[in-house]
Amino acid sequence: MGGIQTIDVRLDAAHAGWRLDRALAAAVPTLSRERMKALIKSGAVVSGGTEIRDPALKVQGEEALRIAVPEPRPAHNEPQHIPLNIVFEDDHLLVVDKPAGLVVHPSAGHRSGTLVHGLRALDAEGGDEDRPGIVHRLDRDTSGLLVVARSELAHARLQRALQRREIEREYLALVIGRPPARSGTIEAPIGRDPHVRTRMAVGGAHPREARTHFELDRALPEHSLLRLKLETGRTHQIRVHLQAIGHPVAGDPEYGGRGALGLQRQFLHAARLAFAHPLSGDPIDVSSPLPADLREALACAERLS
Repeated sequence: MGGIQTIDVRLDAAHAGWRLDRALAAAVPTLSRERMKALIKSGAVVSGGTEIRDPALKVQGEEALRIAVPEPRPAHNEPQHIPLNIVFEDDHLLVVDKPAGLVVHPSAGHRSGTLVHGLRALDAEGGDEDRPGIVHRLDRDTSGLLVVARSELAHARLQRALQRREIEREYLALVIGRPPARSGTIEAPIGRDPHVRTRMAVGGAHPREARTHFELDRALPEHSLLRLKLETGRTHQIRVHLQAIGHPVAGDPEYGGRGALGLQRQFLHAARLAFAHPLSGDPIDVSSPLPADLREALACAERLS
């Protein structure tokens, strides 16, 4: 872990009336205004022993302030050139078609080779510094589409659109058995499994509302191909909800479908993303075909009798 660098600043009288983040960015040119805003919100700016957490606070000029700045992050967060399938790209955002097996962001067991490392090399930006540009996530072994921001403004607007449920996320899942209806909504809160830390469960610890819509795409002899849309975005939401109604995702090692059809991972694919461009407002609608391993499993399911 890096240490903390302390910077003492006295604002100029000419800064009177400026926002605090703007004044500090002018006084410390090595730190961007967005970086300064994040530091202020984290409580890293102190005046007379009191933390100042409002970046919009108007300054009087000539204030003496102390800023605690974390030193540069270790090398495991450095950009890496990782081959990525980019299906949409402009100056403001990327849409990535993530393969199964690629971890989205660094963790204790994944210090390099993650999607975030690859995105750092593609100028992803916005939000958490450890996860630049990330708007939403996919599980390691779920394949498909992710939207990624390239600026703080694009990230903020995409996050807001996600919260307002204005980003349409459509998945394909092959499940064991046949749901009782051709379409429906699974509405059940999801929290951390109290017995297995890596799993989630309906109910569970500190549950949050969760809602998944499903529609039968194809009925097979022993399986069903479902098209699903998320209204909320809880961890493992689709997998947990489908297990809860007795139709786990084929191949899912955690929630009841392990080994089905010879699959090495869950048959879950983020097949479509549709949303308004965060700056222009133009519609973006992108799709991803099933990858080879899922096509093979689907063909196997069709042959069963």
